[in-house]
Amino acid sequence: MTKKWTYFTGLTLLITLISSGFKAFEPEKLEGFHVEDDEVINYLVPTKEETEKVYYDLPFTGKSYVGFKQAIAVKESLGMYRLVNTFGYMGKYQFGKSTLRTIGIYDTSDFLRNPRLQEKAFKALLARNKWELRKEINRYDGRIVNGVRITESGLLAAAHLGGAASVKSFLRSNGRNGFTDGFGTSLRSYIKRFGGYDTSNILANPKAKVKLD
Repeated sequence: MTKKWTYFTGLTLLITLISSGFKAFEPEKLEGFHVEDDEVINYLVPTKEETEKVYYDLPFTGKSYVGFKQAIAVKESLGMYRLVNTFGYMGKYQFGKSTLRTIGIYDTSDFLRNPRLQEKAFKALLARNKWELRKEINRYDGRIVNGVRITESGLLAAAHLGGAASVKSFLRSNGRNGFTDGFGTSLRSYIKRFGGYDTSNILANPKAKVKLD
């Protein structure tokens, strides 16, 4: 009996000693963050489907001119400046040699090595195509042709694909005459895919050329 009493007494003293080493918890206030006692906080966590989704359109550029360039580049070459496809089209925006010559570029090797030059070439070609299509842009903007809404950026993208003359033929035939490239990509698909971007900063210029540094 004495042994049991001694055991329980020792156990009680041990627990008391250990407990005395801990301080009572006191809530700490954080500066800039305060919640009322009766306030309910709702936490939103992503669903399984959302966590598995991968977002590739970063950074988000919306319908700006930068967004337009980015969208064209991804479709043409996945944004690779040194890409040459099976038909000989080159660079981030896939230029042919004859098109490059019209905007003042003759050294294709330098063109492929020079990202800045490729960006200038893209803008120069847009300026030329905007001049060629100025009447069509004024006349058809906002109209529906062959089930597709016509916009300036859509027409400029289509002209980049198949030339301004092909775009004119498409519009004047109400969408019946449509150019298709070697990979099966149509003018109509470009007009639809790249419609609604802001290309107002491009000034129409029939003689636009790239100024070499």
